[in-house]
Parts: sequence; structure tokens; C-alpha cells
Amino acid sequence: MTVKSKFDLRVIMIGAHPDDCELKAGATAALWAERGAQVQFVSLTNGDAGHHISGGGELARRRMAEASRSAEILGVDSLVLYYHDGELQPTIDVRRDVIRAIRRWKADLVFTHRPNDYHPDHRYASQVVQDAAYLVLVPNVCADVPPLEINPVFMYFPDHFRKPVPFIPDVIVDATAVMEKKVRSLDAMDSQMYEWLPWIDRQLDQVPKGKTERLEYLKKFWSKHFRSSANEFQDLLETRYGKARAAKVRYAEAFELCEYGRQPTREELWNMFPD
Repeated sequence: MTVKSKFDLRVIMIGAHPDDCELKAGATAALWAERGAQVQFVSLTNGDAGHHISGGGELARRRMAEASRSAEILGVDSLVLYYHDGELQPTIDVRRDVIRAIRRWKADLVFTHRPNDYHPDHRYASQVVQDAAYLVLVPNVCADVPPLEINPVFMYFPDHFRKPVPFIPDVIVDATAVMEKKVRSLDAMDSQMYEWLPWIDRQLDQVPKGKTERLEYLKKFWSKHFRSSANEFQDLLETRYGKARAAKVRYAEAFELCEYGRQPTREELWNMFPD
């Protein structure tokens, strides 16, 4: 099998909501895009429930526009599907949409949530992507879109849930150089970053009004979260980059290999990711 260069890869990241891929893997996606790889973010729901004031079609349109602006900053493609926020189910129809999306993108790598997660939409997004992992090769399933010839590598986004099993990363990416770009991509999602998430955390009164002040607030609010992988998985950083470079890594994104799909060696897997 010919191993593709990381510059020629086609990567699809499938989240439950517009902002999941951006939060979990926006920096790694930006690094891939800068190197010429083709990256697509897919949201299985339209996000039409993710707000404390607006909702329905009005919110869905707003979040789709935000996802498009964010994707432009990161240099990736954006696709938002039509399933309702908070109502995603692992149905045959959703599975078919996922199979078609992976095939149409001709994906080499597929990312999604892990199956144990606080949000039912995240859990069911994980389920349908896992259910698609073998079927993307089967010609008689979704016969309207040609099957892939080579099974993609399937990866999980990071999380902090420990039951039944904790997140155990197989690869880590130094995200320091593009963290400003990631923050700007999140800044484009104002309904979430400055309205809904602060409201649900009971911190809405802390959000400033000015654009510059909001961006600084966003950096401060998410800084600890974005540093967590670099702090928690220092050993993996040192193994991949060496101690000297690892010591300089402020921000990192880590990912776990799914047992479904193609199983690359560690060397092959690491060579697929931005260095």
C-alpha cells in the first residue's frame, strides 16, 4: 500500500454540532490546511437548540453562517446537516448520510467523538461514525456513491470522561503556532462563545462588549482547556518531538485511534499528522 504524504491527505472531522470540530481539533486542521491537505468539518445537527434566547430555523441559519466563517479562517471546508440539535439518533438515515459524506470526501482519516460523553448528540454521532467504519467499503450500501477502496483511519477527539474507559491518546500535535488562528475561528462563532456557552456556565455577565475585549476574554476563558493536553500528555510530546521541543509546547491537541477502520503502525500514524 502506498502511504500518502501528509500534504496530500483528505481528512473529515464529524462532530455533533457546529463548534465541536473547531473546539476539539481546530488547530490540527489549520496545520493540515496550511500544508496542503484537504480538511472538511461536518456537523450532523444544525445547532438549532444551542441558545438561551433564539432557536429553530433562525438559530440554525446563524450557526451555519458562523461555521462557514470559522472554516474560512482555518482554511477548511464546512458542511452542516439538517438534524435537530438535541435530537440526534443513531438511525439508518443518519448512518447513510455519514457513509456518503466520508465517501464523497474520499477520506483518508475520519475523526469523531468518543462513545462515552455527557451529550447524547456526541454519543450518537460517535455511534453512527463507528457504524460506518466498515460499511464505507461495501458497494451495496449507499450504492449511489462509490465505495472507498481503502478503509480510512478512524480517530477520536479528546475528552476528560473516565468511565468506562479514559481517553488514551495515540498521537499528539504541537498546536502552539496556530493557536491564535484557532481562537479567531472560535471568535467567529459568537452565538456560542459569547452568548450560549457563557450563559450555560452562568458567566454571561463576564462577557465584555467590545470586539477586542471579547477576543481577549475568549483567549483567557479557553486558555486552560487548550493547554490541558500539553500538560497532561507531556510524555507523549517528548516521545514524538524530543524533550527540547516538547518543553516549548504551550498548546497541543491529542487524538486516540479507534479500533475500527484501518490500523496503521505508530510510525505511519504519526507521519500522517502535522509535525
